[in-house]
Amino acid sequence: MESCARGVESPLLDDPIDAALRRTAGALGDRTALVVRHQRARLTWSDLDRKVETVARALAGLGLRPGDRAGVWSANCVEWILLQLGCARSAIVLINVNPAYRSHELSYVLRQSGMKALFLWKEDARAHYGRILEEASAGGGYSLRHVVFLGGGEWADFLAGGANYEAAPSPTDVCNIQYTSGTTGSPKGVLLTHRNLINNAALVGAQMKITPGDTLCSPVPLYHCFGCVMSSLMSVVTGCTLVLPNWQFDARATLEAVDQERCTALYGVPTMFIAALDHPDFARFDLSSLRTGIMAGAPCPIEVMRRVVGAMHCRDITIAYGQTESSPVITMSSVDDDLELRVSTVGRALANTEVRIVSPVTGETMPTGEQGELCTRGYLVMKGYDGDEDATQKAIDKDGWLHTGDLAVMRPDGCFRITGRAKDMIIRGGENIYPREVEEFLYTHPAIADVQVVGLPDARLGETVCAWIRLKPGATLNESEVREYCRGRIAHFKVPQYVRFVEAFPMTVTGKIQKFRIREQEIQDLGLEKAARIETA
Repeated sequence: MESCARGVESPLLDDPIDAALRRTAGALGDRTALVVRHQRARLTWSDLDRKVETVARALAGLGLRPGDRAGVWSANCVEWILLQLGCARSAIVLINVNPAYRSHELSYVLRQSGMKALFLWKEDARAHYGRILEEASAGGGYSLRHVVFLGGGEWADFLAGGANYEAAPSPTDVCNIQYTSGTTGSPKGVLLTHRNLINNAALVGAQMKITPGDTLCSPVPLYHCFGCVMSSLMSVVTGCTLVLPNWQFDARATLEAVDQERCTALYGVPTMFIAALDHPDFARFDLSSLRTGIMAGAPCPIEVMRRVVGAMHCRDITIAYGQTESSPVITMSSVDDDLELRVSTVGRALANTEVRIVSPVTGETMPTGEQGELCTRGYLVMKGYDGDEDATQKAIDKDGWLHTGDLAVMRPDGCFRITGRAKDMIIRGGENIYPREVEEFLYTHPAIADVQVVGLPDARLGETVCAWIRLKPGATLNESEVREYCRGRIAHFKVPQYVRFVEAFPMTVTGKIQKFRIREQEIQDLGLEKAARIETA
């Protein structure tokens, strides 16, 4: 049996994003649409629709026309949502700018994207964005014409300067450009259409059985697809209330939001759930309203999933797997799946989605149960990389399959298990080691809260295993105890040669662990530069 799967067929939406907003606002006018706790904002669907119309007119007032590009460089806030939906209504292409970007990265995006307007806060606790923009734009060579600072007089003036607009976006038009993290080389702009995003949002909501009666707490950043598709647009399509607990992730603010807003669904990457579970005041909060949610954005530790189901009352928590280039969700577990399936796989192909596992060497479809690269095809595949046809052709083959670069196995029941990134595989003395396997084992140790495994260069073996470990509060553990725990339980070549205990991991603003940073630091600290320079075939 070959590793091929196709999600159930269901009617796809053939409308632009704004059509979904108008439908929901028309049906649920007085129901609460959006709660932004850190700004003390609470909008009904009618309120939201009116404010989106004001923003759409204000964008036209800047002289922006359908197809022009506008960037939002901000942490989570009301204005982000209004600009997202206002751009969709007026056929402006929204550019998501990572709030962690500094002058070098921002300069690249300004020039590469061709944005004509940029919306940002002048400063926050993390940075003075106005100064960074000055540095980034010093050399010129970009299309930027308008800079609007949020939350003050400039934002008010922007809203007051509205003009008539004519917009009739097609579902196949690009509406959003999101930049890949750029862990190697420069970030690439992923071109996403109304059809891509609105359908992925709808199918994710259906998988969780979300209705207008649900309230979703989403502490994930809006600039990322987890926030602006699976949260914001999913709320627009399903009519559920969206709650943003803080500017950026804060464990206590998230727990308070679930408790006080009686949220029924909760989102997060694994590190967010771990931080909430380990918060010293965790037991003070009533989380009994929770029913479902999604853990995604990074490999989801099995032991953490079990804790979320038990301690957080999130009995129907699901796992979603995907990437920006796929709008983002490719596979997802169902609320009806038994716990064992939900904690051990990333579910089945989402509706209207094709998935297959291929040999990274030959491109042939692998037999069921054998590892290969996960590929997907269907409505969800991006239009391409902005201005980079070569990269687009490398990512999407001639038959329309998007190659994810992730290694996976398809089980006989059609569920998928992600086994790692092809580029993360450790080859130690000829033995292939997948970091995810070692990490899952170490998570079973009662003292370990979080762990990341990477390969380090070794002159004799090629690579060896290194584990960064974060302990649970009050727990103690040393290197020899870690190795002793491994002996006899996993193969000797998988036992970490290097163990480092840390308080935190280097990560992106979306909570994704930057393993390449861990590797770089270890190479420097251990003096492995010479071994790292050894060339291999």
